Amino acid sequence: MRRNKLSFLIVLTLILFITGCASSQSQQTSKQEKDPQYHYNLGLFYLNNNNVDEAIKCFNRSLSLNQNNYLAWNALGLAQSMKTNFEASVQAFSRALAINPQFSEAHNNLGTIYFELKQYDKAETEYRQALLDPAYTSRELPYYNLARLYFVQDRLEEAYDHIQKALQVKFRFGMAHNLRGLILEKMGDLEEAENAFAQAVKIVPDDPVFLYNLARIQFDNGRYVQSKENFEKLWPKLMNQADRDEVKSYLDQLKQLVKD
Repeated sequence: MRRNKLSFLIVLTLILFITGCASSQSQQTSKQEKDPQYHYNLGLFYLNNNNVDEAIKCFNRSLSLNQNNYLAWNALGLAQSMKTNFEASVQAFSRALAINPQFSEAHNNLGTIYFELKQYDKAETEYRQALLDPAYTSRELPYYNLARLYFVQDRLEEAYDHIQKALQVKFRFGMAHNLRGLILEKMGDLEEAENAFAQAVKIVPDDPVFLYNLARIQFDNGRYVQSKENFEKLWPKLMNQADRDEVKSYLDQLKQLVKD
């Protein structure tokens, strides 16, 4: 009987402890629901894990609790851009800048959306605005974006000047080396373009675009053995049938040019 009473008291204690935990957890959940920073952080978690729809819900919830969080507006703009909702992105980045006009990251992000919309004058203005901030820690990005902007406009000298500035800020920037290669190729300097593509591949060996550009220009430069090796490395990375067909065409030609 005493043992049964003792067991009952132990079970009751456990029930009370569990009830207390549930109550505490409920209070914590209620507090989190009213915390804009919690929803912002949760949105970043979803965004980093490519769950864009949930990220957008969280950022909107955060902003419903605090309309003045420019970081949340910027994050919402990024999330919307990932769904190609460019007009919504423009609105979100513009709201971030209305709250904090000195937030250079939003200037760069807004410029990229204008670039996608082919509103090149507006894009250039935003990129240059970001570069006016001497404290901006990612200055390689607007330099790179200006180079990309000038490249598509066939303003090659300006494109080259800005890609060089991007690489001065951050040399281990694979996309910048790849773009430098494309610019040099269009300028007719195929040898230096090959070196640029090779540097991009050295920094990011698994990027199929970088490897394709290197293999392709090696083919054009008559370095058939190296081209064949790189196309063979590239082949298993390709999922798109059109890309596979193009690489197969190169490999078929290289079979005739390279004797094992």
